[in-house]
Amino acid sequence: MPRIWTSEQLRYLADARELHVSAPRGGGTPRTWVPIWVVVVDDSVFVRTWYRRETGWYGRAAASGDAWIRVADDSVQVQVTAVGPRESDAVDAAYRVKYGTAAASSMVSDEAVASTLILTPVSDPGASGTDTLDP
Repeated sequence: MPRIWTSEQLRYLADARELHVSAPRGGGTPRTWVPIWVVVVDDSVFVRTWYRRETGWYGRAAASGDAWIRVADDSVQVQVTAVGPRESDAVDAAYRVKYGTAAASSMVSDEAVASTLILTPVSDPGASGTDTLDP
């Protein structure tokens, strides 16, 4: 059952320059950690890819609806839900503020906006051994 982010987790994610994500392999086991950009808007955590494709972290996470992220020293399993352009204005603004207008330009393109995912924690940090996850 999805949980809500704690204030500490949200603060960490809002301040983090990069987030490390791992999407599942075909059998459900995690793959290698990949650094991506992350923003927090109204206590929700959003990620995008600048180049949408069926492979890589984005394709695997979007297809399975699952991923793991590192929050501080913990690995947290998250539910991945495509939201596309539904909240694009606020998410675009958050990318521009956090990363700068020039740097964020590829993350606010129409293609990137269409790839917007919201991450919802499935487990608390440390629950079910997720804190030892090392894909």
